[in-house]
Amino acid sequence: MKPARIPQTVDAPIHWSEMPWGEYYREALEYQLKPWLAKLYGFHLLKIGNLSAEINTEACAISHQVNVSLQGEPMQVKADPLWLPFAEKSVDACMLAHTMPWCQDPHRLLREVDRVLIDDGWLILSGFNPVSLMGMRKLVPVLRKSTPYNSRMFTMMRQLDWLALLNFEVLHYGRFQVLPWTRQGGRLLSTHIPALGCLQLIVARKRTIPLTLNPMRQSKAKTQLRPAVGATRQYRKPYE
Repeated sequence: MKPARIPQTVDAPIHWSEMPWGEYYREALEYQLKPWLAKLYGFHLLKIGNLSAEINTEACAISHQVNVSLQGEPMQVKADPLWLPFAEKSVDACMLAHTMPWCQDPHRLLREVDRVLIDDGWLILSGFNPVSLMGMRKLVPVLRKSTPYNSRMFTMMRQLDWLALLNFEVLHYGRFQVLPWTRQGGRLLSTHIPALGCLQLIVARKRTIPLTLNPMRQSKAKTQLRPAVGATRQYRKPYE
């Protein structure tokens, strides 16, 4: 298994339209996100990366949505995703729509997201599936340096392991868009063999378990037996 961190940097596309069939990917991802956007709540939503900024999140109840990136438009906060300029536990939800495929250090990115998320905060994570037609095209030497085949494709199980180490509870994960060159992605194939989908989506929540017990709560948890009504003590007369 290749290490997650790499020394070189790869320029990420600024718009979905810069990728072949990129608009199809964006529409398919928005369709998969629809039932989950309505469940997000809070005050602040971070859309990290230019591709995340172009995802339509009007259905989300979080009104304050901030686009974070180093370059491109639309951008509201210019910052490195590996060094987010936000306080700890100050954000309700984070969206990483195909941000990790072009990230130099995905572990660091997830730790930064974990740092700024509040307890029970939401994380939306998407990327490319290496076990798909797109993953097969990545093996062609001529295509490796072109977008999106210059991206990094992590397996679903590997990403789930990373989230488990950070104590995230995964609420949903799946693959879709089996045929990348069609707008519908091959409905029949996506229904029967979704494991070959070119796109992956994970929805998770940050869970916090205290490492030390609160003595006040622990004392309250101890149940005390109430004396039974009408009960009397019985004494035995000692032997003489």
